[in-house]
Amino acid sequence: MTEARPFKTLTDLLETAERLWWSLKSEDWLEAFRSHPRIGEKKAEIQQSAAAQEWSQQEQSEVGDATEETLQALADGNREYHERFGFIFIVCASGKSVEEMLSFLRTRLGNEKNEELKIAAAEQAAITKLRLEKLLTQ
Repeated sequence: MTEARPFKTLTDLLETAERLWWSLKSEDWLEAFRSHPRIGEKKAEIQQSAAAQEWSQQEQSEVGDATEETLQALADGNREYHERFGFIFIVCASGKSVEEMLSFLRTRLGNEKNEELKIAAAEQAAITKLRLEKLLTQ
């Protein structure tokens, strides 16, 4: 991204980010996933910036209103997902209810690993797009 600068427009920036994301290897995607907390949790596997932590909490704000039963179902689902695929469940949580996120998690548990990795990468791309837009409009 640094080498592609300067960007003339936000659209140019977003298109470049998207193109570069999809040119990366799966190991790079997995590294990016580790900077996210599991849905319903606050800490990521690797340290996040203060802004990333705040954005993550905002994006997952619906989780704060979840029942204890739903929170337990998320924790169980997160654990099962990680055991099955070897990486955390990634979903672009903005605008989604906790029930929607839990439903997506349960549905995606039925995917094959390679298919799920691509779905998770697409979710990460959506998160990146939202965060770039936030970064440039705040």
